[in-house]
Amino acid sequence: MKRRTAREKALQALFQMDMNEMEPLEAIENVMEDEEKDSYLESLVLGVKEHKEEIDQLIQAHLERWKMERLARVDLNILRVALFELIYKKEDVPQNVVLNEAVEISKRFGDEKSSKFVNGILSKLLDTLNSRD
Repeated sequence: MKRRTAREKALQALFQMDMNEMEPLEAIENVMEDEEKDSYLESLVLGVKEHKEEIDQLIQAHLERWKMERLARVDLNILRVALFELIYKKEDVPQNVVLNEAVEISKRFGDEKSSKFVNGILSKLLDTLNSRD
């Protein structure tokens, strides 16, 4: 499975987990349909679940005049996947690839304002992460 597809499926699985209080492996199974298991997809979903509190704190810190509760679930989960990759997969995936993929996925799954919103928040998060390194 291509990484873009794994990211899209991770977004769908995380969305199901949010909306239906589903366990990660069950959500992954639901979005996989008849496809073979994918280790990158599993690492994204399980990694976001494991580090969700830290990831959400970072996102909240970069929201201006917004609360997490107001974010569209799709946008929030796109940010979670991207931030997980930026922090925990930084050896595997260049930052610009993570940013570009998140924006493209937001164009496909979000509304007309999602891509600009996701790009803006991730750009701020990247500045913070790069200043920590």
